[in-house]
Amino acid sequence: MNARTRVDSPGLLRDVPGIAVGHHDRSDPGWLTGTTVVLCAEGATAGVDVRGGGPGTRETDLLRPENLIQQVHAVCLSGGSAYGLAAADGVMRWLAHRGIGFPVGPRRREVVPIVPAAVVFDLGRGGVFTNRPTAAFGRAACDDAIAGGGDRRGSVGAGAGSLAGGLKGGVGQASTVLPDGTVVAALAVVNAAGRVIDPVSGLPYEPHGAGFRLRRPPRSEVRLLSEYLADAERPLNTTIGVVATSARLTKAECTKVAAVAHDGLARAVRPAHSMNDGDTIFAVASGQGELVLPSSDPAYRSDASRPAAMNRLLVAAAECFARACTNGVLTATSRQGRLAYADLCPGAFVA
Repeated sequence: MNARTRVDSPGLLRDVPGIAVGHHDRSDPGWLTGTTVVLCAEGATAGVDVRGGGPGTRETDLLRPENLIQQVHAVCLSGGSAYGLAAADGVMRWLAHRGIGFPVGPRRREVVPIVPAAVVFDLGRGGVFTNRPTAAFGRAACDDAIAGGGDRRGSVGAGAGSLAGGLKGGVGQASTVLPDGTVVAALAVVNAAGRVIDPVSGLPYEPHGAGFRLRRPPRSEVRLLSEYLADAERPLNTTIGVVATSARLTKAECTKVAAVAHDGLARAVRPAHSMNDGDTIFAVASGQGELVLPSSDPAYRSDASRPAAMNRLLVAAAECFARACTNGVLTATSRQGRLAYADLCPGAFVA
């Protein structure tokens, strides 16, 4: 493995107060899959936007702005295709045991945890088709979130068995802080039919802000990359993820954030939203602060309205998701014969 030098941290989803992340995966013989959980134990307003032609999801209708439930308690992202939705059962049980959920009775544990979920296709990539995430994966990912294990990136959690345009994919994260102090962050599980890396230049389509200083790799490496991509497996796929913010948003505003975050996906992954993808992005708002424009911001001095503040948040959501997609591929590691970008183009990383 090439020694990749991180120039700065692109940020983490947990940079948003009230959000925790955990992973659980297996890569022992016969296995190559996992689950990632985004915990919002105190509750978070949420929205979702599904763009791919072959999605595998759970509880997405509940997030429509006109429906009853206002907050979620976790989002479950998993491998295993539709089978992997079982991991959300484990997340629900983990939360219910702690009395976290939508109250439906007078006692503390008479709750229904709200856990939307989405999955990526990685069936059989470990060698045994029937090895896929179960409820136990969801519980273990929740435990990992409490233990602080969610900072990991690359071929972990739901990204363990991911591929991105034939290269090894993975989990990427990025965050930013707006001038008013609002935190915006993204986590992407990159398992795309499209490519994150341009086979002509040998560089990511969105190379900036993903945590590494890059340069164009030597021609020999670009040629090797191009040849590998031409022959690489590109089966059923999907990119899924979560955009989070510390701002207090409505369900309708969260839905808009999720929708615009797909712009970032489409910049980093080309093409995106195909019939072979199930691209799904959730947005969660922890409500730790109001979305306010400081009067000292010259770019918005003439318009201190909430729509102007939302516009800036939407731009940040798309940028963070694009950076997270690139980060997931740059941090991925080769596994079970499926090569990562860092092994094919080590010369792209500036030491």
